Amino acid sequence: MQGRSDDQRELLDAESVAGHLLKSDSVFRFLATHRGELFPEEMFADLFPSRRGRPSVLTEVMASVITLQALHGLSDNETVDAVTFDLRWKAACGLPITAPAFHSTTLTYWRRRLAASARPNRIFEAVKSVVAATAVLAGKTRRALDSTVLDDAVATQDTVTQLIAAIRRVRREVPAAAAVIEQHCTAHDYDNPGKPAIAWNDKDARDLLIDALVGDAHRLLGHLPEQDLGPRAAEAVALLALVAGQDVEPVEGSDGTDGHWRIAQKVAPDRVISTVDPDARHAHKTVHRRQDGFKAHLAIEPDTGIITDCTLTKAGGSDNHEAVIGLALLDDEPSPVRVLGDSAYGTGATRAALAEAKHTAIIKPIPLRAPIPGGFTTDDFTIDFEARTVTCPANHTLPIPPSGGVGFKTRCRSCPLASQCTTAVTGRKLTLSEYEPLQRAARSQARDPNGKPSTANTGPWSNGPSPGLPATTAKSATAASPATTTGCITAAPRSTYVDSSPWA
Repeated sequence: MQGRSDDQRELLDAESVAGHLLKSDSVFRFLATHRGELFPEEMFADLFPSRRGRPSVLTEVMASVITLQALHGLSDNETVDAVTFDLRWKAACGLPITAPAFHSTTLTYWRRRLAASARPNRIFEAVKSVVAATAVLAGKTRRALDSTVLDDAVATQDTVTQLIAAIRRVRREVPAAAAVIEQHCTAHDYDNPGKPAIAWNDKDARDLLIDALVGDAHRLLGHLPEQDLGPRAAEAVALLALVAGQDVEPVEGSDGTDGHWRIAQKVAPDRVISTVDPDARHAHKTVHRRQDGFKAHLAIEPDTGIITDCTLTKAGGSDNHEAVIGLALLDDEPSPVRVLGDSAYGTGATRAALAEAKHTAIIKPIPLRAPIPGGFTTDDFTIDFEARTVTCPANHTLPIPPSGGVGFKTRCRSCPLASQCTTAVTGRKLTLSEYEPLQRAARSQARDPNGKPSTANTGPWSNGPSPGLPATTAKSATAASPATTTGCITAAPRSTYVDSSPWA
């Protein structure tokens, strides 16, 4: 049942004893004074439908703790220590000086309850409403976009483990699936969650097992009776269909219809890495660093460090790209802003969308790579967008076709500049998109008179961590969400973007 607050303060109430020591403009002071208004009991009533059982920790206390935890980037154990020993935390939460803290698992319990509710982001929304009501961002016209990968706690599963787990899940969730498995699936004893006992150092044995397990999955899917499935059963069937196809391909010489399979020689672009958490994905923040988990996307006001909006997505997939999600984070801005970001946000479509919304893009251009080191890039070609012509450094002019693909072909064979332009037998080719004018203008603005990126005011471009964003490990997508509370103030921001004077 939901715990109820008591207006009667205790003798050693931390706010009464030491509240005068709190800075007037601090979050601690604000919560000490307004937590009851910010997080009223009725705001969390749906989390406790039953009136039976032991009273919960007070909702205003837990909401304040979750907010402060996100603000300071603390682990659950560190948060409990802060509630126990830090008078500022006690005053902010309305606790007596001598009050012990709750167990660290209480935070996990609350996150799970919030995640499973109809309004999982209610604490975000409450803090964001305060930011809007206090006009703390009035006159602040810059928003920095960034993202970071949150590690998932589940282990990455190989194909064999995923197939066995998915078949067992269908057996557990789908009516009549157990009978189908008993009759048609013979590759493994599906009462056993582990891997079969085979010679794992024998490639032929591994190939036979993969072939048999994929065959079992297909036979199970093919023999399930037609029936209306609930959400859990439908999800189990869909997951089995996915894992049965994402890592395999027909064996060599097969036309794909004879039912023989092998491990594919490539990785699926949106591969499910675990049946325990099907939303977890591989992610590459750099070429040399791979992580498994989710991606947190943030919009930050860089002067105050206030996170104005945030969301959590799968780590992979075009729909979850920084440029796509970053635009959505600006939807609630009441007026145009200057948008700061690294080259991940520098796509032509993003620049066009920002311009349409009247925002100003201060975004690092996507770097150009010359076919020959030190040679000519696309920017060394003169483009007349009105006449739809392109002229190469050797002064050869060609029309731009509707497709945007321009090939100089035989003109490159006798060209004295060919060694600086291309090594292709068919000559230099350009592919110009509809956003080429925007991209070219952005690259031009980013260069100072010496042809180097401008670093006036805030230093060079960097792909460092988000300003003030703590490193966080996500137990799951929903569990990780409170680590990026909307409207919270991060540590003193360390800008990773350029606000060069030509763009201001």
